Amino acid sequence: MMKRLFGVLLATLVAVAGCSSSGKATAEKPGSGGLSPQITVGLTYVPDIQFAPFYVAEKKGLFTKHKLTVKLRHHGAQEGLISALSNGSEDIVFAGGDEMLEARSNGVDVVNWATMYQKYPVTLLVPEDSPIKTTKDIEGHTIGVPQPYGENHYTMEAMLNQKGIDRSKVKVQYIGYTQAAALASHKVDGIVGFRNSDAVAAQRQGVKVRTVDLPQGELPLVGVGLGSLSSNLEKNKEYYVRMLEALKEAVEWAKKNPEESVKIASEYVPALKEADNAKYARTILENTLELYAGSRTFGSQETERWNAMAQFMSAHLLKKPVEADKAFVDLTTSTK
Repeated sequence: MMKRLFGVLLATLVAVAGCSSSGKATAEKPGSGGLSPQITVGLTYVPDIQFAPFYVAEKKGLFTKHKLTVKLRHHGAQEGLISALSNGSEDIVFAGGDEMLEARSNGVDVVNWATMYQKYPVTLLVPEDSPIKTTKDIEGHTIGVPQPYGENHYTMEAMLNQKGIDRSKVKVQYIGYTQAAALASHKVDGIVGFRNSDAVAAQRQGVKVRTVDLPQGELPLVGVGLGSLSSNLEKNKEYYVRMLEALKEAVEWAKKNPEESVKIASEYVPALKEADNAKYARTILENTLELYAGSRTFGSQETERWNAMAQFMSAHLLKKPVEADKAFVDLTTSTK
């Protein structure tokens, strides 16, 4: 996932703490009493408030409660999104379902086994007084996108592929991870950004924004989830079911204790110890926790959405077609 996701706090908060140390996933056998071997979870790029449920699960002993030995690992800035799975540095990656589908197209046998963000996190953000009222109004406007890859890029492509849109009349400008600044300086008319964080970053720069979502059913993309290589998943399925339960409890705890959750996150992101930063971080946290909410079971999969995404991405974004039914499994059917 989410180099762009974490540019938010890098751009708006002062120096963020360095990444946690890396470590190889172990191949040891389960310990006594059903304790898992060490499971390394890849949280892409720098520490961030948006990873608070994982930090909460670690600090509040929820992983331990479910007899899990978990190591949280943040990628280096130059490390590929999925590469740590392939080289054995990680057992699990926290990334977009769409990003995992692209990895499969590139030959990586990664399988998404839980969709954590039941609501897709990326949308179009425009100033409150913008004439852009629907996504079809982007014709004649300049829209800022960080880079020509990843979830922001996929969302932009989904907008451009709407019926009735003339792509030649939309200027897509690649602006790096400076969406809020680009919007504040009127460099672009709108940005494709994360609804939970980029809107907050824009507010910090004095720009009031609103979201402009694609019409219902026209955003065929699956949100952020947990993925592993298929061989790893088969071996560790029992432990991953437990992890899903631990993270569910962590999300529920964070919802009830947002202020303490920010304090826990500040142990990973020292800049959050500053009052003003903590204030904005709490808003991002609360926005992020809303993404986990849905009418379905925590972490469950939506087959129709996966099929729609595979069809859309295979036609417009992937090197070669990918079969949806091989890209995901639903471990929530194994939970109690």
